[in-house]
Amino acid sequence: MLAKLYSAAIQGIEARTVTIEVNCTQGIQFCMVGLPDAAVKESHQRIISALNQTELKYPHRKTIVNLAPADIKKEGTAYDLPIALGILAAAGSIKSSGTENYMIMGELSLDGSIRPIKGALPITIKAKEENFKGIILPEENAPEAGIVQGIDVYGASNIKEVAEFFNNNCSGLQQTRTDAEKEFGEHQYEYPFDFSEVKGQENVKRAAEVAAAGGHNIIMIGAPGSGKSMIAKRLPTILPPMTIDEALETTKIHSVAGKLTQNSSLISQRPFRAPHHTISSVALVGGGTYPQPGEISLAHNGVLFLDELPEFSRHVLEVMRQPLEDRKITISRSKSSITYPAGIMLVASMNPCPCGYYNHPTKECICSEGAVAKYLGRISGPLLDRIDIQIEVVPVAFEKLADKKPGETSAEIRRRVIAARQRQTFRFADEPGIYCNAQMTPKMIARYATPDATGIKLLKDAMERFSLSARAYDRILKVARTIADLAGREEILPEDLREAITYRNLDRTSWGSR
Repeated sequence: MLAKLYSAAIQGIEARTVTIEVNCTQGIQFCMVGLPDAAVKESHQRIISALNQTELKYPHRKTIVNLAPADIKKEGTAYDLPIALGILAAAGSIKSSGTENYMIMGELSLDGSIRPIKGALPITIKAKEENFKGIILPEENAPEAGIVQGIDVYGASNIKEVAEFFNNNCSGLQQTRTDAEKEFGEHQYEYPFDFSEVKGQENVKRAAEVAAAGGHNIIMIGAPGSGKSMIAKRLPTILPPMTIDEALETTKIHSVAGKLTQNSSLISQRPFRAPHHTISSVALVGGGTYPQPGEISLAHNGVLFLDELPEFSRHVLEVMRQPLEDRKITISRSKSSITYPAGIMLVASMNPCPCGYYNHPTKECICSEGAVAKYLGRISGPLLDRIDIQIEVVPVAFEKLADKKPGETSAEIRRRVIAARQRQTFRFADEPGIYCNAQMTPKMIARYATPDATGIKLLKDAMERFSLSARAYDRILKVARTIADLAGREEILPEDLREAITYRNLDRTSWGSR
């Protein structure tokens, strides 16, 4: 007897429908075809044990399992449940008439219980797109899948419940519904940090506000303990709230990577990822034997914080250039390629020299000029070219540290950032794929960020006086555009340019020389 069920394979952050065909005939052989990997082939032994432990009889007959389409590799253990149900249906142990209406996923334990899987959200979205009546998957994944409206979601704890479900005894499985609006709105601003806790550093907080308002990448240079990490960790608290589409896309990435917590169904806060400087290039951008999203993609729609930037491997830093430019990562293999989203705001920090005290107001730097130049040279020009704001962080004086008066809160700063982003949304309404000032092309800069004659002269004088590089020109205009947006102005004034020029510390040839 031939039985047909449906499952899914993950490619990138999208799902692709997989048809599972099972045929049982006379004999004792078991054969699985359709490009399964080792984990899928091992499902045979898990299925035998699971069925025996749950009093469901395994049919000792010649069984052929085909996973179609055969041109894509089937990876992982999530095919255990549909293959087991296909075997039972082909042997006549369960009714096969209703199985074609459901997409089924789940890993089996030896006792018949069902373990959680990765990628439940994109699989459920695919099931809805393919007009399946419902989806059956592990109960731990049901809240995540329940976000998708218009499809029945059933969470199962063991295979016996699913078998009874198809034999018209539906009492064991309950539909799961997740209130997406409630999940989306409940925890958006439940952060453990707030900008009111940052003492002093008004110029750096201002730079962070400008960066958040325009989506600009930012690097902070300063001595150890000056507050670089403290400010970086609070940047997500002043970013605009995520839209529901951003939340779903971000959740899909974390779902595929298996990073969603058991009680989490929707990521409503902008991600903040801070990998250690020993990270490999594959862990940062994604890939591997079984391709997975890297830290850049996990930070999609949020912040990627690289602390002590020069300590990262030169190769690791260089592979970031393309994702920062294209806002996506393409991983190519001999037979396929996978694309992951990478729309991040890069926040980096670094010491000014190996000892950390170059330009320190009270401590003397022991590094030679050559050592300082070599240390700064660990960051390539093309990477710096993609960082709009470069700000020096000076240690806070004792008087400001001891001041008990709270600073401006994240909520107050965020209101200004949201207003500036709304101006950009209106401005770029007819520019597909452009959402903030940091993404402007040279053509758009000429259209939206051209200062008057006084501003042009000021910019020319600054570039000659500070020996600013040519790459700084566009960056200054982008940042000045954002500063004007924060002020609620369409025109760019000379004071906007002056402030933007102060955010180019590393472009000045005087940096690193005494």
